[in-house]
Amino acid sequence: MRTIAVLGAGSWGTALSVHLARQGHQVRLWGRDPRLVEEMRVRRANAVYLPDVTWPKGLSATAALDEALTRADIVVSAVPSHGCRAVLRAAAPYLKAGATMVSTTKGLETDTLRRLSEVIAEEVGPSHPVVALSGPSFAVEVAHELPTVVVVASSDSKAADIVQTEFHGPYFRLYGSDDVIGVEIGGALKNVIAIAAGVVEGLGLGHNALAALITRGLAEVTRLACAAGGRRETLAGLSGLGDLVLTCTGSLSRNRHVGVELARGRQLDEILAGMKMIAEGVRTTGAALALGERHGVELPIATQMAEVLAGRADVRAALDALMVRRQRAEAEST
Repeated sequence: MRTIAVLGAGSWGTALSVHLARQGHQVRLWGRDPRLVEEMRVRRANAVYLPDVTWPKGLSATAALDEALTRADIVVSAVPSHGCRAVLRAAAPYLKAGATMVSTTKGLETDTLRRLSEVIAEEVGPSHPVVALSGPSFAVEVAHELPTVVVVASSDSKAADIVQTEFHGPYFRLYGSDDVIGVEIGGALKNVIAIAAGVVEGLGLGHNALAALITRGLAEVTRLACAAGGRRETLAGLSGLGDLVLTCTGSLSRNRHVGVELARGRQLDEILAGMKMIAEGVRTTGAALALGERHGVELPIATQMAEVLAGRADVRAALDALMVRRQRAEAEST
C-alpha cells in the first residue's frame, strides 16, 4: 500500500482521501485552516464539507505541509485553481524523490492561462510526473461509495498506470489517456457551460433548451480543446461529454447553482458569499475567453456568460443573444 498526501481539505480532497484510505493506503489530508484540521481530527469527519462521512482507519489530517508530504509516494492536489501555484511552490521542497503528482482541480490559472497540470509541473520540476484526473464525479457520491468512472491523463504512461491501479476501488473505476490537454480543457470549460445550464433551468426554459445548450456547449469546448492541441475523441468521453452532462443537469453542481440563482435575480457576489465551495466556472469564464482569443476560437456561450457575470447583461438578454446569432451549418468550426 502507498503513502498518499492530499492537498486541500474541501469536499473533493476529503472525498478522495476517504476513498484512498478505504483502499488500504496511508493517507494524510492537508488543510490550510488549523482550526478545521483540529476539528477533523477530533470528529474523524469533515463537518464543513462531508459531515456524515466517517473517516476510515489510515486517514489523518494535518495543517503542516512537511508532515503531510513526508515519504508520500503520491501527492494529490485538490486545491482551488487560484491557490494551486502557491501551495505547490510551498510543497515542492518536501516532496519525496520521484513522487507522482495528481491534479484533480478543474480550472485554469487566470493570469497565465495555464492548465493546472502545467502549473504543478512548473513548480515541482521534471523529476515528478504529473497526472490529471477528471470526469463526472460529485465528491459526495464518491464519499458514499456510489459508482463513479473517471479518466486519468498523463504523458508518462507509467505514472498514469500507477494512479489507475492505486485509486481503483469497487465503486471507482479509472480509464487512461495520454491526451492531457483534451482532458483538462474539457474539465475546466464544462463549468462555464454549467453556469449557462443553470440559467436555462432557473428561467424555466425547458428540456429542449437545455439539450441544445449542452450539445452546443460540447461543440464549443471541443473547438477550443482541439485548437489547443487536444483530440476530438477525448471530448466525446468522460472528461468532456460525461462531465458536461453531470455538471449541467445534477442538482449538486456548484456552477449550475450559480446560474440558477442568477436567473432568479440574485447578484453574483451575494451568491458566492453564500457558498461554502468554490464555483470554478466563475473564474474560468474569463480565462476561457482569453484562451479562445489566443487560439482564434469563438466561444459564444462563454462570451454571454462573461457578460452576465460582469453585470453587463441580464440572463434573458444573454440567452436572446445566443438565439439570434447567424444560422450556420452545425459542423462549422466557429
